[in-house]
Amino acid sequence: MSWICLVLAGLTEVIGVVGLKKASEKGSWFMYLLLIGGFLVSLTLLRISLEEIPLSIAYAVWTGIGTMGAAVVGILFFNESKSPGRILCMLGIIACVIGLRWIA
Repeated sequence: MSWICLVLAGLTEVIGVVGLKKASEKGSWFMYLLLIGGFLVSLTLLRISLEEIPLSIAYAVWTGIGTMGAAVVGILFFNESKSPGRILCMLGIIACVIGLRWIA
């Protein structure tokens, strides 16, 4: 259950990051609600996952999922670079997160 909470924490972090991006472009109440709500849920789920998963692993996985999610959202919705080097680095993040899960 802790791993499910951790993955959901990473995914809701992406929601918070999208809210941050949109709030910086157009400061509507909904965007601020998305920003605060996404991070609030994310940090709550991270806290729950820390009850069973070591801090060093949980934090690395959480930030890895958030980083990957933000990069993918940036590419798909905000016209950010799709360069081969960037894609290679993203694959490296995925490999590291999977490696941490296997080791834990």
